[in-house]
Amino acid sequence: MDSIEDLKPGAELSNDELSQIFGCGNSGGMRRSKKTNSLIIVSDHTKALYEDRWLEGVMHYTGMGQVGDQSLDFMQNKTLAQSGSNGVAVHLFEVHKPHVYTYVGEVALAAKPYQETQADAEGSNRKVWIFPVTPKTGAVPSIPVEVYRDLEERKAKQARRLSDEEVALRARQTQRDEVGVQSATVTQHKRNPYVAEEAKRRAKGVCELCEQPAPFSKNGKPYLETHHIEWLAKGGKDRIENTVALCPNCHRKMHLLDREADVRVLKAKASRA
Repeated sequence: MDSIEDLKPGAELSNDELSQIFGCGNSGGMRRSKKTNSLIIVSDHTKALYEDRWLEGVMHYTGMGQVGDQSLDFMQNKTLAQSGSNGVAVHLFEVHKPHVYTYVGEVALAAKPYQETQADAEGSNRKVWIFPVTPKTGAVPSIPVEVYRDLEERKAKQARRLSDEEVALRARQTQRDEVGVQSATVTQHKRNPYVAEEAKRRAKGVCELCEQPAPFSKNGKPYLETHHIEWLAKGGKDRIENTVALCPNCHRKMHLLDREADVRVLKAKASRA
C-alpha cells in the first residue's frame, strides 16, 4: 500500500506505514501533513486520557492539549475546526490493539465543536474541545468482538492498578448519561446440539468441575452450560471428548482463567464418555 488512494476502510497499518503514506510525523493524536494537505486524527482507545466515543454514527473526538484548558485556536484544533473551509482533508484512524492503526476513512465535521469537562494528564478537571466528525462514506466501522473484549479487559486492568481514591475520582470525572456505541462483529461457530446434549446428560445435573448440583432449573431441568475444553476459537474440536457441562460460575471461571489444573480435571471427565 503506497498511497492514500489505495487505503480502504478497515485497513490496518503500523505507525511507520501511516507516517509514510501521509507524509506526517509519527507521534501524537493529531498529525498535520503539508505534503499531502491532510490532517490525520488518531483515536487511541488503548490509552485512558481522552474519552473519544461513537454516538449515532458520529465520532466525538477530543482535541489537542493534555494539560489545562484546551484552546480552539491551538495548532491542529484550529485546523480541524476550520476543515470545512480550509481545504485540508481529515482522515480518522482508531487504535483498538496496541500499535495497530485501523483506517476509518476520510471524515468531515458533523456539527460545530463544543466543550465539555474531562480530566487532564495530571488528573485535574479542565475544559476540552470535542469535534463531532462522521465518515464521508456514512459507514461506521465495526470491530471484531474479540478485539473489543480484549480492549475492555486491558482497560479493566488499568483501573485495577489505581488506588481507591484515584478510581473514585476518575469514576466521577468520566461518568455521563450518554453511552458510546460501536458495532462489533461476532464469529459464530455452529455447534453440534447432540454433542452438547450428551455432555449435559452425562453430568446428570452436577457441574463437572466443582461437582455441585446445578444452581437452578430451567423448564424443569437442572441448568448447566456446555464448554469446550479446548476452545473452538483456538482450534478445539466439537466432539464429545472435548465437551463438558458446567455450572454458570465454573463456565465463566474457565473463560476467564482457564487454569491448567482445571483443564486436566475436565479432560479426565470427558475421556470417560
